[in-house]
Amino acid sequence: MKVLKFGGTSVGSVESINGLLEILKQQYAQGEKPIVVLSAMSGVTNLLTQMAEDAEKGISFNAALKELESKHFAVVKQLIQIKNQNPVFTQLKIFLNELEDLLQGVLNLRELSLQSKDLVVSYGERCSAFLISKIAEQYFPESLFVEASLLIKTDSNFGNARVDLQKSELLIRQFIQEHNHHFLFVTGFIASNDSGRVTTLGRGGSDYTAAIFGAALQAEAIEIWTDVDGMLTADPRMVKKAFPLPILSYTEAMELSYFGAKVIYPPTMIPAFMKKVPIIIKNTFNPSFPGTVIQYDSGKTKFPIKGISSINAISVINLSGSGMIGKAGFSGRLFSLLARKQINVVLITQSSSEHSITFAVHPADALRAKLLIETEFELELLAKKLEAPVIEEELSVLAIVGENMKQTPGMSGKLFHALGRNGINVRAIAQGSSEYNISVIISHEDLSKALNAVHDAFFTALKKTLHVFSLGTGNIGSTLFRQLLEQQDFLRDHNDIQIKIIGISNSRQMLFNGEGITLDSWQEELANKGEPANLEQFISRMQKLNLPNCVFVDNTASTEPTKHYLKIFESNISVVTCNKIANSSSYEQYKRLRDTARKHGVDFYYETNVGAGLPIVRTLKDLMTSGDRIIRIEAILSGTISYIFNNFNGDTSFYDVVKSAQALGYTEPDPRDDLRGTDFMRKMLILARDGGHTIEAEEVKLGAILPEACLSAPSVEEFYQELKNADSYFNNLKEKAKLENKAIRYIGKMEDGQVSIALELVGEEHPFYNLSGSDNIISFTTERYKDRPLVVKGPGAGSEVTAGGVFADLVNVGA
Repeated sequence: MKVLKFGGTSVGSVESINGLLEILKQQYAQGEKPIVVLSAMSGVTNLLTQMAEDAEKGISFNAALKELESKHFAVVKQLIQIKNQNPVFTQLKIFLNELEDLLQGVLNLRELSLQSKDLVVSYGERCSAFLISKIAEQYFPESLFVEASLLIKTDSNFGNARVDLQKSELLIRQFIQEHNHHFLFVTGFIASNDSGRVTTLGRGGSDYTAAIFGAALQAEAIEIWTDVDGMLTADPRMVKKAFPLPILSYTEAMELSYFGAKVIYPPTMIPAFMKKVPIIIKNTFNPSFPGTVIQYDSGKTKFPIKGISSINAISVINLSGSGMIGKAGFSGRLFSLLARKQINVVLITQSSSEHSITFAVHPADALRAKLLIETEFELELLAKKLEAPVIEEELSVLAIVGENMKQTPGMSGKLFHALGRNGINVRAIAQGSSEYNISVIISHEDLSKALNAVHDAFFTALKKTLHVFSLGTGNIGSTLFRQLLEQQDFLRDHNDIQIKIIGISNSRQMLFNGEGITLDSWQEELANKGEPANLEQFISRMQKLNLPNCVFVDNTASTEPTKHYLKIFESNISVVTCNKIANSSSYEQYKRLRDTARKHGVDFYYETNVGAGLPIVRTLKDLMTSGDRIIRIEAILSGTISYIFNNFNGDTSFYDVVKSAQALGYTEPDPRDDLRGTDFMRKMLILARDGGHTIEAEEVKLGAILPEACLSAPSVEEFYQELKNADSYFNNLKEKAKLENKAIRYIGKMEDGQVSIALELVGEEHPFYNLSGSDNIISFTTERYKDRPLVVKGPGAGSEVTAGGVFADLVNVGA
């Protein structure tokens, strides 16, 4: 025999009741006649409570009573044949008349006792169970409506009565033996005391009713039919990646439920737990889904934890003072006081010095708990042996739960790394002695971010999600979006990473989408749905969204974004940039950026600052991290200058080569921006700083490529004229190189903390002699690579390779 319990949403509408009937028909066709336990229709218990409270205040309840009647009568009219409707209407009307009389009494007396309130709310389950039994009778003639208040006996603690399991189980077994030929539809939630007065079983009471019946009858299973696919790894309203758990142990389910999972309430499992009866959580609206089985042993799992639960609102009370140290019985006195006054303590932690105790309570109890403590410990407070209790509010609890945690090292480390990496401050920590649970108290505003970050950390098979805010939609930005679109499957399958572009901005418009901007139509979305661009607002929105694993990508060459890097790091957001300005400004800012990123545990990647897509910065850092010593660096780090000198040969004039480079898009609109060597200088400056040298831009010796007349020309046209006039200067340089069988190269050098960039003539023995096209090249001479320097060579410019470098940095953040 099975016990099936259907919640309020499962009986809340004609559609859901039809779904319920289909489930019962399938059971019936298999020769099963399960016991069906029913909640009140969705919203009815709240409506009844409100009616009772209104009556106590002298407010009319007639409109609400009419609404209640209409809600049930509408179902009768649609689901019961006309010829069978009158008896159903009559019984429902009897229930409603009794309810009206009761409420009128409350209204007259202006008094609502817990006993009266229990009786009022009991009509929700009575109407629902009776109505469903009569609908089912059309398909199962042996259907019978059963009031559980006749079978489940409790004490007289109205509102949350304690069940006498021994007496109740005896009555249930006797009743079932007498009615074993019937199909039973039982009221959930309600019971009665020894005097026959109706009591209620408190939160989760209908589940509790099902568990009591299941345990009494040693049922094959207790099925809890609700509106979700089972117990999930986290709250799906906050964690989109949450997924149903196939199996949980009773202990795991109770831990998850205690810390906020709403599917089942811990006390409801106790009767089933005692008799080892499995509980199955099923979805009325998706009956084919297997749901979650809660049983004695959860078995093996590929994940170290089963789920992440949370309590949205919690208050913390801190109590400290020298009077607590070594004081036997202090904790007992404190928590006995709270227990006597029915204040539930959710979590407790105490310092090893015994100087302070921190405990969490529900916000509604916080002030009362503080006043009780101040009264109980008045003498200690006056004697300054205790400090006045302090309440912290707007907090939440996050808990990771799983039986496998105690067998898996590093659980705490992984939890706190995920929180710390995302800038989530932990106010208090507690771990049960069973090691099934690690709980932390955090700020409420960080809860969603924390849940997603921790979920990504523990359920790695779901892929880690990076939330990216990208600035700049020019060649590099648009190429990056195309590369991300083309490689998203590869990232998912080989790197376990999902990259979502949450925000895009250029100098004109900006666009946000918390679910991710569609990368195959971002231009249209930005044009049609974008709002006016504002860098301050863009960064502010990024911070307020407070997403986990967040990355700011700067694909501009503007000074403005770099002014916000510190603030971005302080918000625990990583930065990936191809913008050189931040790293090549003052050394003080260079160092502050790194120190701030390190302090907040986030990444600062800028590989493209030096060599576009070439792994130059990473190679230098790897050499230094492994203990190697840099003796000398030589480099050509300008694709534009590289192209010009590689093509300055034969009869071609320097003027013609520069013109050709500009036509191909290798230079800026004013070629002097490249030929001054300023960009090259910034790259060498960054390398020198990454190499451990404290150096400013003005300390770099920057040799000239162009004569002064070319540099000082007032316009681009006049610059080109001066370039023609300097033909003999450049031809002499070319002839000298030809006579010596050498190549002209503009080379940057770093040695002994000194940086210089100058034109040089290099012979065939030099690694830079055979450079071609617009390639960049760098040579590292180190203690390990002294005789044969380590050389990195390849394309040093272009949107494809630069975007690829930004892409690689993003993947490294995800790693």
